[in-house]
Amino acid sequence: MRLSRRALLGSVLLAPFAAYGQAERRITDDAGRSVALPANPARVYAAGPPASQLVFAISPDKLLGWTTHWREHERPYVAQRYADLPTLGRLTGRGNTANVETVLATKPELIFDYGSVNATFASLADRVQQQTGIPYLLLDGSFDAMPASIEKLGAALDEQPRAADLANWVRGQLMLVDERLATIPATQRPRVYYGRGPRGLDTGLAGSINTEIIERAGAVNVAASLGRGGLAQVSLEQILAWAPEVIITIDPNFHASLRSDPLWRGVPAVKDGRVYLAPNAPFGWVDFPPGLNRMLGLRWLCALLHPVQFPEDLRDFVADAYTRLYHQRPSDAQLDSLLASMKGFQL
Repeated sequence: MRLSRRALLGSVLLAPFAAYGQAERRITDDAGRSVALPANPARVYAAGPPASQLVFAISPDKLLGWTTHWREHERPYVAQRYADLPTLGRLTGRGNTANVETVLATKPELIFDYGSVNATFASLADRVQQQTGIPYLLLDGSFDAMPASIEKLGAALDEQPRAADLANWVRGQLMLVDERLATIPATQRPRVYYGRGPRGLDTGLAGSINTEIIERAGAVNVAASLGRGGLAQVSLEQILAWAPEVIITIDPNFHASLRSDPLWRGVPAVKDGRVYLAPNAPFGWVDFPPGLNRMLGLRWLCALLHPVQFPEDLRDFVADAYTRLYHQRPSDAQLDSLLASMKGFQL
């Protein structure tokens, strides 16, 4: 049975399930839910891609599997035993693919979700917890909440020292970025368009977790003028009217198409060659998923948009970040490949 959100919200069939491990303590998640947890949960089912990435960063051996299949070019960036974890599907977000039988068959002691926190996701967490009998923890994935969320998950997993180290690293990076960006007047911040999908016409509105990295990196999200919300589809005419100075994307097909599509040549970012394809191995740097991986994208974007304030070579930062997040230092060839994205293109 597919565990779609509609099915979850509408279901009245509550299968009793004895949680693995004795619930010995309670923690309040970021939706204000009081969740009973076993003392040291060893088996964690990640409800979505950002959640899987955060569990992996804090305690990789507790992650039961990934939400999506790993592509071949992503696998070399983590140890083989982690890339070989099973694909279990996702409970949340677009294209949810998990089913109740799969979730229960993995015998998790904790279900964890990380990202947007609102009434819909809180209701989903309540329903899944009620259906499975397994505690379900929901934490805020926004940049501002990152350090606190890392520490909360560390407490939930009984991995406080590792989580504290990671949270302090994130806190330090955010402070460094904010201090340097504070010297740049609002009128000098570049106007950026984030293009998703093969046509580049999907983007994020103001308040979208998918595009908050733009403002955090000291730029203006041109799509914010359409108001607050999540992902939205726009027209090329709208993008021409916005006249962004920079385009960033995670889609290689869209990025490649801009070289030959005459319709886009009226966009200043395209005419000036300021179109950048964000690295995506093993996870996207600016999105996809909108998780802890965005710490890489934040420094990458700052270096692209504000080279005076961020003049450093990113190799050392990237090598250190990969070691912290993915438990493996990238090779020199991998660093070369990742940082080749710093170059724009010529028409």
